[in-house]
Amino acid sequence: MIAGADEAGRGPVFGPMVLCGVLLDEQVLDELKGAGVKDSKLLSPKRRETLAKLIIEKAAKFEIVELSPAEIDELRLVKKINLNEIEAMNFAKILDRLKPKIAYIDSADPNPTMFKERIERYLRTRPKLVVENYADLKYIVVSAASILAKVRRDERIAELSRKYGEFGSGYPADPRTINFLEQWVREHGKLPEFARKSWETAQRIEGKAKQRKLI
Repeated sequence: MIAGADEAGRGPVFGPMVLCGVLLDEQVLDELKGAGVKDSKLLSPKRRETLAKLIIEKAAKFEIVELSPAEIDELRLVKKINLNEIEAMNFAKILDRLKPKIAYIDSADPNPTMFKERIERYLRTRPKLVVENYADLKYIVVSAASILAKVRRDERIAELSRKYGEFGSGYPADPRTINFLEQWVREHGKLPEFARKSWETAQRIEGKAKQRKLI
């Protein structure tokens, strides 16, 4: 049994970061590859949803951890823990639950050795870790985890959009997201609860709004 682990939503200013681990029998990897399982970024939302059902059906087990904006902000602003460390802590938690013999993990750090060492510090179990950049492109088991993580995050973003209105992808590079955030702060005087207040983008927009009030 092998595991793959990946995340979705590391960079956005809106919504949760979702980390996922999938435990698979090596014998099903060819079947998943044949069905079209690959890095979630290379698939349409509809295709991801279809493949997610197949992955869940074939997986021996899977684990998902969702970190809300408030949880991310507390870890970063109050506890002073950086994003790489947050990911490492939660990947270790996932692997301890899955208990694989070997785990393939997409590295959040440009230095995969450093990221591997971070994860090992938190592990209670002792799987062999293969930690690489672009592991979601190289290993089907990591691609499977990336698909489940992305589908879960997309569900959460859709829920937020239905509740608060269309705000784009939630990424700082998306003009729709920035316009929504600026308008929200103008109207409410503060950032929305689903924004990551520790993000530079959010702090800049909130700071500008406060300056305008002082003028």
